[in-house]
Amino acid sequence: MPLTTRADIRNVAIVAHVDHGKTTLVDKMLWQGGAFDERQTVETTGERVMDSGDLEREKGITILAKNTAIHYNGPSAVAAGLTDGMTINIIDTPGHADFGGEVERGLSMVDGVVLLVDASEGPLPQTRFVLRKALTARLPVVLCINKVDRPDARIAEVVDEVYELFMDLLDSGADVDSVLEFPIVYASAKAGRASLTRPADGQLPAEENLEPLFKTILETIPAPTYDEDAPLQAHVTNLDSSNFLGRIALLRVHNGRISKGQQVAWCKHDGTVDRVKITELLMTEGLDRKPAAEAGPGDIIAIAGIPEIMIGDTLADPDDPRPLPLITVDEPAISMTIGTNTSPLAGRVRGAKVTARLVKDRLDRELVGNVSLRVLPTERPDAWEVQGRGELALAILVEQMRREGYELTVGKPQVVTREVDGKVHEPVERLTIDTPEEFLGAITQIMAARKGRMEQMTNHGTGWVRMEFLVPSRGLIGFRTEFLTETRGTGIAHHVFEGYEPWHGSITTRTSGSLVSDRKGVVTSYAMVNLQERGTLFVEPTTEVYEGMIVGENSRADDMDVNITKEKKLTNVRASSSDNFEKIVPPRKLSLEQSLEFCREDECVEVTPESVRIRKVVLDAHERARTAARFRAAAKAEG
Repeated sequence: MPLTTRADIRNVAIVAHVDHGKTTLVDKMLWQGGAFDERQTVETTGERVMDSGDLEREKGITILAKNTAIHYNGPSAVAAGLTDGMTINIIDTPGHADFGGEVERGLSMVDGVVLLVDASEGPLPQTRFVLRKALTARLPVVLCINKVDRPDARIAEVVDEVYELFMDLLDSGADVDSVLEFPIVYASAKAGRASLTRPADGQLPAEENLEPLFKTILETIPAPTYDEDAPLQAHVTNLDSSNFLGRIALLRVHNGRISKGQQVAWCKHDGTVDRVKITELLMTEGLDRKPAAEAGPGDIIAIAGIPEIMIGDTLADPDDPRPLPLITVDEPAISMTIGTNTSPLAGRVRGAKVTARLVKDRLDRELVGNVSLRVLPTERPDAWEVQGRGELALAILVEQMRREGYELTVGKPQVVTREVDGKVHEPVERLTIDTPEEFLGAITQIMAARKGRMEQMTNHGTGWVRMEFLVPSRGLIGFRTEFLTETRGTGIAHHVFEGYEPWHGSITTRTSGSLVSDRKGVVTSYAMVNLQERGTLFVEPTTEVYEGMIVGENSRADDMDVNITKEKKLTNVRASSSDNFEKIVPPRKLSLEQSLEFCREDECVEVTPESVRIRKVVLDAHERARTAARFRAAAKAEG
């Protein structure tokens, strides 16, 4: 049976490495596509309107895949005979590999991708990751070289590197010629300009708008196809919520038509089928969802009325239900333990959520919309093992919970191992580092200690070197802080999951010890002055501490119990130096991510809405000493 084409729709995903300009490009496409009215300006709407979350705006990254729709009626649409214009549904996906589940969900909704590559940095690890997913899904690709107006742009070299990346990722059975015949658009997303002809390095594209990009999308990305005789099939790819409508499911309609008030078959992921009613049907226009009467094949819609619907479920014809395949994502590589706050300062924040039931309910809610997350029970009833794709994804979850008022105890990130042929295998990452030549030796030494092996090194002749390593995921826990310190903040590092390899043995990721408070009390300036020569302190005067809380980093390898609450003894003898004042070195403030990186195996992070503290798992010093002695004895017995 021949398939029918719906020519007035294009479904496309914007994919790229983090910070290569995806969200900025979507911004400009929205502006030039007429998504905003004449009264709106960049000043009133803000830049990067697609990054709507507080964390996304603070960190400057996309965390959740989002969709928008542009009604395009430019010259290319008119030339193609689309007198009423064309709807371009755009999925803005994250660039960070930790949010790979969002990328895979986004690709399941579209018929092609725009691959964005920085004209200076070229393809990086996440570029490889997202392109591999697109090629696996057999999606056509439009290559967009962005930031061509950068002073250090090297457009021709970057295009050649992209061709090499395609050749590296192609399957042995793929038609090489057809895959490599992708169109190339040269753009400056920030300026809102694009061209099909290559500009000189550092120069703006010739055209004054994004019309060349719109034209290329129209001609390269195939229109949705469907079988006119097939029953309804709509795939749930994402979830949202509304105070008025409850849970909202985002779907791609593959076949048939769906309308408000219609009775449909809900095909669940466990194989059961229920009959439900669509109480609300919404379609996206610009950044808004607006009520619609019905939708057809190729449309990306939102529906309400099914409170328990999940990602991967299918809405089908109740008389002939045909479920679509479930959405599958890569397995988690990193895990951490998340539980209730068990420190002596727990429950001090008014209104904080501190019970195990509340924490478990919140983790269960996260599972509803996050397909790449796993929550497993532990030996303790008030703690759970949470597995994800990377440190950043798990840290984002903890930060979101902290802002929602939860108090938590978070363990050190660990790798998720698997057994292959009777041997333990661990996840391995492909790490790309760009750094000035002067730090080459220091970085090589760091990576050698973390069991990294160099795969490639390229000198671009500009004083910068690019190195590629394969390194165990364990070796990257706590790596970023040390890397930025060694390169004085100039180095750039990105990594992406590569595969599994046999266990690489022990890795020492932190050579310094901890300064541990030996009692509860309030930090004094007098004690800080005496202790700051021992290492770097994390707390400031008047901070409340407790026994087992980590107050600083020791300059030596072992831990040291210290009294940071010590007060100066007063006497009736007047000192000749009474007018001399000691200076306190400003304490080092650690963010949540830095605190998780700093942790050792016997340490954890206390997270509350107001503060983040590092502490020992066992607070009592005598009990810690006994535990360490038992551990050493067991290790000696094993030989």
